[in-house]
Amino acid sequence: MTAIRSRILLLLSITSLLAAAAHAGTLSGTVINRTTGKPEANIVVDLLSPTQGMTELATATSDAQGHFSVTKDSIGTAPVLIRATFHDVSFNTFAPPGRPNVDVEVFDISKDPKTISVPSHVIIFEPQDNKLVGAEEYEVQNNAQPPAAYFRTEGNFDFAIPEGATLGQVSTTTSMGMAVTQASIDKGKGRFAIAFPFRPGQTNVRLSYGLPYTNNAATVKLPATYPGAKILVVVPPGITVTGDGMAAAGQEQGMMVYTHDVLAAKGVLTVSLSGTATGQPAADEQGQAAPQEGNSRQNQGPEVIAAPSRLNDFKWYIFAGLIALFAMGALLLSRKEVVVAAADGDDDIAAPAGKPAKTAAPSKSKKAPPAAPANVSAQVDQHVAVTLDSLKEQIFRLELRRQAGTISEEDYASEKARFDQLLRNLVQG
Repeated sequence: MTAIRSRILLLLSITSLLAAAAHAGTLSGTVINRTTGKPEANIVVDLLSPTQGMTELATATSDAQGHFSVTKDSIGTAPVLIRATFHDVSFNTFAPPGRPNVDVEVFDISKDPKTISVPSHVIIFEPQDNKLVGAEEYEVQNNAQPPAAYFRTEGNFDFAIPEGATLGQVSTTTSMGMAVTQASIDKGKGRFAIAFPFRPGQTNVRLSYGLPYTNNAATVKLPATYPGAKILVVVPPGITVTGDGMAAAGQEQGMMVYTHDVLAAKGVLTVSLSGTATGQPAADEQGQAAPQEGNSRQNQGPEVIAAPSRLNDFKWYIFAGLIALFAMGALLLSRKEVVVAAADGDDDIAAPAGKPAKTAAPSKSKKAPPAAPANVSAQVDQHVAVTLDSLKEQIFRLELRRQAGTISEEDYASEKARFDQLLRNLVQG
């Protein structure tokens, strides 16, 4: 009886997936200017495929009511990235598979630097051979009223790297959870900038660089670009961290966390590091295609830059504890129940890059099993895996924000409850 019941459930699951695939092909939406609250007409909307190197699937233009609609066989069973160009600035919106309608948000542009604030700054160091690899993440908040995106073509977010360092990748991550590679603007003497439209809400700016680590020791000096930000320094076990204003703050997901006094204007963060990391898992980060957002339409070129959506070589250190946590699904499911508000259409967790690819419509023949069910199952597995990856990252960020004191206990409990519910849904579904 159990075997028959399992087969019936499997058949129902495959049937529902095939039904979704059979109705795939149309994606419509409305371009809304969140600054004015009104629809925007004559906005060029590009539909891109994150699973196919950001290849363009279709292009449409919003009508007088801001509405657009595209019908194509390659739309519907795989995720789609919608890029709307407004005032020569690109705004991205994610449409997960199976959702036929989505609102595309654009904003009026502000050039006032006071539009944004930087409440926290996380710095991660990892020794590799004779080099010290650094990765930094700035939390950027835009609380503009009325809502507006902060953008300047000459660069609107400044950052500095230590003397003698070589800048690696710079990326931004919005509430969609997708990392967007950014071109850096060299301002000389270790100072750089990016030009990116910081929409209302939170955006994380990430960057990486390499430094000499001679005899397993280095002293790093970072000038303050955003004074007043709470600073966390994170290193793997085995690394000794010293410096004026540094204070040990325990461990988080297997990493050693230190806090530092808030820097004043023209202040400098000085950190001395020594030793070698212990218990290092092998790093295996693979790059993913990242959409471009924030550049003018004329400068976007072939659309895609292959880039990792996380902190490259630090991922396995940072998430070692979380990986084990997710592997023990039964333990997590035994946690106490929490009350969580329903997730909206543009969930922070449900929109990472690198989603599963589209499958063809299934065959109706009963003589041989069609190939579509296996493909659809593979798509679902890949979608869940990528979503778990993004969820782990969000949990780690939440814990660091709690360490830095940039989130209230009430908001922390609410966010943690939401993550717990999302995890339950993924494990059960």
